[in-house]
Amino acid sequence: MLRQSGILMPMSSLPSPYGIGTMGKSAYRFVDFLKASGQKYWQLLPLGPTSYGDSPYSSFSSFAGNPYYIDLELLAHDGLLRRGELAGLDWGSDPERVDYGKIYALRFSVLRKAYAAFARADETLRGEWEIFCRENAAWLDDYALYMAVKAQFDMKSWLDWPDRDIRLHEAQAVHAWRETLAGEIDFWRFLQFLFFRQWNALRDYAHEQGVEFIGDVPIYVALDSADVWSAPQFFQLDEDNLPTAVAGVPPDAFTDIGQLWGNPLYRWDRMKADGFGWWIRRIEGAQKLYDVVRIDHFRGFESYWAVPYGEETARNGAWLPGPGMDLVGVLRGWFHELRFIAEDLGYTTPALKKLLADSGMPGMKILEFGFDPKGDSDYMPHNCDHNSVCYIGTHDNEVVTGWVKNTDAATRRYAAEYLHLDKNEGWNWALIRAGMGTASQLFIMQMQDLLELPPDARMNCPGTATGNWQWRMRPDALTKELAKKLRQCTKTYRRLPK
Repeated sequence: MLRQSGILMPMSSLPSPYGIGTMGKSAYRFVDFLKASGQKYWQLLPLGPTSYGDSPYSSFSSFAGNPYYIDLELLAHDGLLRRGELAGLDWGSDPERVDYGKIYALRFSVLRKAYAAFARADETLRGEWEIFCRENAAWLDDYALYMAVKAQFDMKSWLDWPDRDIRLHEAQAVHAWRETLAGEIDFWRFLQFLFFRQWNALRDYAHEQGVEFIGDVPIYVALDSADVWSAPQFFQLDEDNLPTAVAGVPPDAFTDIGQLWGNPLYRWDRMKADGFGWWIRRIEGAQKLYDVVRIDHFRGFESYWAVPYGEETARNGAWLPGPGMDLVGVLRGWFHELRFIAEDLGYTTPALKKLLADSGMPGMKILEFGFDPKGDSDYMPHNCDHNSVCYIGTHDNEVVTGWVKNTDAATRRYAAEYLHLDKNEGWNWALIRAGMGTASQLFIMQMQDLLELPPDARMNCPGTATGNWQWRMRPDALTKELAKKLRQCTKTYRRLPK
């Protein structure tokens, strides 16, 4: 990557009339804003379908797209919906927050109307659908069956399905359920066809404007997912396909009980014996979406925290060795043109530093972690080396206004002195300029920080189960004046796209 910059903006946070951001007009306008403001990259959170808790990091599939992001206006333009079918629906009362409960209750009923209209679609659209189904059968068939069976069982996790044979993905049961639920399976295929049709059009437009996408690949997948259900042999499960150990992180300065994520852990020995084919297929799926892939929790490739299944906290875990360069080398060798970012945050060890160096991937620097009034820090602006990506904060951190409010007085005083804080311009632009001025090859800012939004615009607070992933941008936020100011700052620090 060249010396450039970009904005972290979740798809869900775009404004739209239908309760959540979509791949419609607002997405195209955001691309136009990125171009006008001199930004090369649009960084997204994972685009997969979300489950309980609404986290994009807990998805029903590593390959599928979230049906919530399908733009309904575009479906009306395609003749799959009538305008009247979109009128009078309650998607939530606050245009700056996502009401996932209301969207879940309404979105699929509207999309089923589009599916009914698809039966009368012209041959061109039907032909596109058939090609899509053939080209993506390797993941699409299992995912669509998985969702169809979930719907049959009131959307329960596959661990709670009453039919043991289909729960265990037995071949005869898979065949029987495919025949029984053929129509429902096609509905879930259809949603993926719509998602990728709209995504590919948006991505083509972005590339025409010189804008590229950065996307996350979470290191772990959700237990309640087609990934685990359809390939249990690659996960640490017992004979009933129940986890024997799950993922998390140990107690640290932020929490004395650690974080119990609950994701099933990989059988790295079996994955290695298979040539890491599962991971190759997963990254191939990400490559269809993104130009740059950020591997979340990269340190898990060096060693991972394994917690016995059934524990209520992450205290009683143990560090176990990850695949290291055995896997990382395969990915770098297989995907020559795909660029990677390693999320190497958290407890750093010499072994992790060596793995990052051997991988050649840029690591991450977080300015909000950097202003130590008593000593130096790897995250201070002057310590951001070239082979890194600098952030003020990520989606898991405070927005700048929250950070300023909640950090201690000594750190705040030191940061103000370091940044030569201009009270007329404020903290947000002081940190944007600091990030732009680092040696890091790439600087990414959250959209909330560019807009100087208050603390309640934070996207996620790790360790909390509710109130996250809800922030949305106001429709009038993207002004010409803001684009001009950001472009001038980007030009000053020599980050304009070449």
